[in-house]
Amino acid sequence: MAMNFILDLAPALLFFGTYAALDLYAATAVLIVALFALVAIYWLRQHRIHKMHLVTALAAAVFGGLTLYLRDPAFIKLKPTVVYGLLSAALLASHFVGRRVLLARIPQHTLRMPDPVWRRVNFAWVLFFAACAALNLWVARHFSERVWVGFNTFGFTVLTLLFLMAHAPFLSRYVADS
Repeated sequence: MAMNFILDLAPALLFFGTYAALDLYAATAVLIVALFALVAIYWLRQHRIHKMHLVTALAAAVFGGLTLYLRDPAFIKLKPTVVYGLLSAALLASHFVGRRVLLARIPQHTLRMPDPVWRRVNFAWVLFFAACAALNLWVARHFSERVWVGFNTFGFTVLTLLFLMAHAPFLSRYVADS
């Protein structure tokens, strides 16, 4: 689990490090390669493709590619908003499509929650990802490129961990006995 967290964070850290050493364009190229490498590593280790990793890699390829081709950083700055927006939309759509919300469909063995609770948790993530999408736009528009890079690398990671920890007291009563 900790190894997966570090592995998942590696593309962002490589992006940040390359930005600090070189510039946004080099960092964007490194990010694209690192995200596709992440997809490949999970494929080699688990023989399956994580949809979220693939969506993120494809978004980076499109928006990062536009940034590199047009030499315009606005496109790479838009990528997190698109990814968070897609996540929010997919989670919201799952309230209307299928029998169970998207989070309840993820294979897991520790949480046993009734459908109404899954729906509330799923909707909380809808709101969280929508807020992250809006926050990315705000930071990209109102702060320097350097601040945006740092916030995207560390700020969203911290916000996500805090959001997860805020769920812990509520979700603890639904942890299944081993």
